Amino acid sequence: MEKKRTVGIVGLGLIGGSMAVDLRARGYASCFIGTDKNPLNAEAACRLGLVDRVASLEECIEECDVIVVSVPVSAAAGILHTVLDTFNEKGFTDKIVMDVCSTKSQIAERLKYHPCRKRYVASHPMAGTEHSGPWAAMPGLFDGRACIIADREESDASAVRAVEELYKTLNMRIVYMTSDSHDVHTAYVSHLSHVSSFALALTVLDKERDEKHIFDLASGGFSSTVRLAKSGADMWVPIFTQNRDNLLRVMDTYIEKMQEFRKAVEDFDEEKIRALIDEANRIKKIIR
Repeated sequence: MEKKRTVGIVGLGLIGGSMAVDLRARGYASCFIGTDKNPLNAEAACRLGLVDRVASLEECIEECDVIVVSVPVSAAAGILHTVLDTFNEKGFTDKIVMDVCSTKSQIAERLKYHPCRKRYVASHPMAGTEHSGPWAAMPGLFDGRACIIADREESDASAVRAVEELYKTLNMRIVYMTSDSHDVHTAYVSHLSHVSSFALALTVLDKERDEKHIFDLASGGFSSTVRLAKSGADMWVPIFTQNRDNLLRVMDTYIEKMQEFRKAVEDFDEEKIRALIDEANRIKKIIR
């Protein structure tokens, strides 16, 4: 049965909107209230039925049991701090705020000593597409994917249970990490993928000036590899800067591997090229 619970979505884009779609369909809550600084996004979210109505952040905090902060990481810490300040000022002890951000350490550091810190649950659903905005929201986006809950011991057990229930409703498997560990591993697996995709797109655009050739010759391999380069700067600039040190380390390794490939090709060293490809093929045992 549908729960008599009200969920607030702060940031009505792909992730927040897709959450609302499935949480509503699967009975996690009975009412969804949205807020977004972009009036066009807010209006679209209402028209698309992602939320029941749009309100101010203050109204959202006042009326919602669970508040999902789904905004770029550059804005998330400030919004989370405002929400927790309101919890503290108004004596709210049973409300929960959570985020879905791709970096965690800086947010964790900023909120560490807040008197209502335990009502905040840090999380990151490992799902998404290259599209953005409420129009990109889709059902089933999270099914079968992993969700990271960070620093769970810093949150009230009841708050963690409610967020776990939310992600289980989305059919996600939950992984627990510290914020620092989260940022290291997402740099390796997720953030580097976007850097390499942006770099590939820039390389092709620089070398192949005839756009028709790109369109005509782009195979499935190129299209899938460069897909992430369609992702917006508003989201990825703050992720790259907030996770700078971890990202730089893995970028250095990536450049080393590119140099190995380059030297092998330059030297007509087919044995080395084969060895590099065979080594890379080990990924098939992990991702099928």
